[in-house]
Amino acid sequence: MRAVQWMCMGIAMMALVGCDNSSEFDDLKQFMAEVRARPTGTIEPMPKFRPYEAFTYAAASLRSPFQPPIKVDLVNRQKGSHLVQPDPTRVKQFLEGFNIDSFEMVGTLSNESGMFALLRGAGGVHRVKVGDYLGRNDGRIVSITDSAVQVIEIVPDGEGAWLERPRSISLKERS
Repeated sequence: MRAVQWMCMGIAMMALVGCDNSSEFDDLKQFMAEVRARPTGTIEPMPKFRPYEAFTYAAASLRSPFQPPIKVDLVNRQKGSHLVQPDPTRVKQFLEGFNIDSFEMVGTLSNESGMFALLRGAGGVHRVKVGDYLGRNDGRIVSITDSAVQVIEIVPDGEGAWLERPRSISLKERS
């Protein structure tokens, strides 16, 4: 049994001696020598970054580019008035943040305090009354009937004055 152990140890020793083949790692030793030979202390400078420039979107009050432009007849065109203009000090209501075309009338409610219209749009159904504002062009609700909501918008005439433009939101049945 001892002879078998000595023979196994001898074979293991010969295998270990055979692993000492230094030519196998010559390329690694050469690479390490090149890395060690490089000069130290050369760190590349940080790249120059341009500072962030803030962008303010200024076209929010303009016509949507996805809607066709309104054709204007220059001869029969209404002239605006400097007496009519939006009130810049008035606090905007929630429904003024949405396009008036996105609303549809779905019903009415009435009680002792008056008549209300139900308008679907802006993520829900909203109850509005005469005097409330609606849409992005300072649209004020002037009357509510069982079949429609009448709105008057204040829009620029393109020459520095303002026009009052009537709009109507009709009742959408079977909604």
